[in-house]
Amino acid sequence: MLSTQALWWLALPVLLLPIWWHRQKRQRLKAEPLATARFLPAAAPEQLRVWRWRDLLLLLLRCLLLLALIAWLAATVLPWRGDTVLLARGVDQAWAGQRIAASGFGAARREEIAAEALPHLLPWLRQHEYQWRGDARVLVLADAGQVAMPARLPRFAHAVRLELRPAPAVATAAPAATVAEHRVALATTAARAPAWQALFAAFNAGADDRYVLTDEPDAATELIVWDRPQLPPHGWHAPLWWFGGGATPPELAGAPTLDINGIKLRYADSARGRLWASDAWPAHDAETARAIFATLNALDRAAPDYPAPAQAFAAERGVGVPVEASPASWIGWLLLALFSLERILTHARRR
Repeated sequence: MLSTQALWWLALPVLLLPIWWHRQKRQRLKAEPLATARFLPAAAPEQLRVWRWRDLLLLLLRCLLLLALIAWLAATVLPWRGDTVLLARGVDQAWAGQRIAASGFGAARREEIAAEALPHLLPWLRQHEYQWRGDARVLVLADAGQVAMPARLPRFAHAVRLELRPAPAVATAAPAATVAEHRVALATTAARAPAWQALFAAFNAGADDRYVLTDEPDAATELIVWDRPQLPPHGWHAPLWWFGGGATPPELAGAPTLDINGIKLRYADSARGRLWASDAWPAHDAETARAIFATLNALDRAAPDYPAPAQAFAAERGVGVPVEASPASWIGWLLLALFSLERILTHARRR
């Protein structure tokens, strides 16, 4: 999906303005009449251009103020999107054209949905809803099964309509009994790595499943185990996430709690995948390991999301922007503090 947020950083040359203001430019030389030169012809006053830095603290504040303003504009852009049609990659264009015309979106802007945002498109729309104007509508066109149904039904401040093209019926033969391979990206500390490795080694004892541990996720990764003190990189995506005792993303703050097989879990949906967090991971005994294995099967590791049906979400008044969707709020407070300090120092210099 397109965005103009990065274009605001092209305004960085504006930082040269306070530097230009704070150099002493033309300095008029003071002329004094001399008794022996009273009858000499008058001469025009001379001007001298010199470089001299003045009020360095005030200059620094003004540069930081402009930098914070550019960062705020880059992170929090005023709503610019109107009626929009979001198309999944590979969707049938003839069917899409019919649905666009029937829904009254003929003049709406069309955009392709990013591949990483498509499986969890509804939570993605909720987090990026601030980009649409108040009277805007959104039409999503995709194939059946491409968009997942979130664990909690989202509420939108704009009208969102999800249209799905039914998948054609294809006769398939019964698969042969083979060992299923599941790729797991394990990101943990050196102290806790042996416990996680032992847990998945116990999972591999079964005859029907084989778990392959990797350091980083790839296109075939089904599960990411994150057990580090810092947050995961933004580019990591997987259908299912496990968060241990390390840092958890903002989506899990205030998330509901479930009790599955004696393990307390918090869950939430995000654009990067379905998130699960528990302090019981990794296991410290055989009973907990068996409970975690049963929990993994209950969460349906390969396809943890229920396909979303075609539906329409009515616009609801009073639905605010999610906390995780407004990362620039602290920049706004910083901008206010810098502006206040700049005004105070400017006033003190004049006095």
